Amino acid sequence: MTAYDFERSIVDIPDYPEPGVVFKDITPLIADAEGFSAVIEAIAGHFENAGITKVIGAEARGFMVGAPVAHRLGAGFVPARKPGKLPRETVSESYALEYGTDALEVHADAIGPDDVVLLVDDLVATGGTAVAQARLVERLGARLAGMGFLMELAFLDPRTAIAQATDAEVFSLVRVD
Repeated sequence: MTAYDFERSIVDIPDYPEPGVVFKDITPLIADAEGFSAVIEAIAGHFENAGITKVIGAEARGFMVGAPVAHRLGAGFVPARKPGKLPRETVSESYALEYGTDALEVHADAIGPDDVVLLVDDLVATGGTAVAQARLVERLGARLAGMGFLMELAFLDPRTAIAQATDAEVFSLVRVD
């Protein structure tokens, strides 16, 4: 596969969702078959020799990228959901937001000690959601091999928060400084 210019298909939306924020809209990129395929191939290709058995992704955009990466790697997909969305016994992890807290849950039997896990999401900003998922993987006894993101908001320094929680590799296709 030839190199793909991911940034050309990401649209800046100024003052969304509030004044002063520049929203990075990835929907044109994933709406384009070639672009979406390039995202999946680049993330999966980077981790294809890591022995991944499960991919974890947080709702909802982590599902869009994580599930096809899992398929490409021949791994299972584990959805990390907001509280109350999963029907069986769950394990929960809270994380800080700018104003308050939130939590993610996975089924208690979704990941086990024999699993090698890859965390996949469309975006990493402050790292809070990624750290919560890393803690869930750790609590369930698996090994977190890495984290793959379509985009990293590097100016928010997510790698510092992530490094405090795990030594797993962080890989991003697009870095916004």
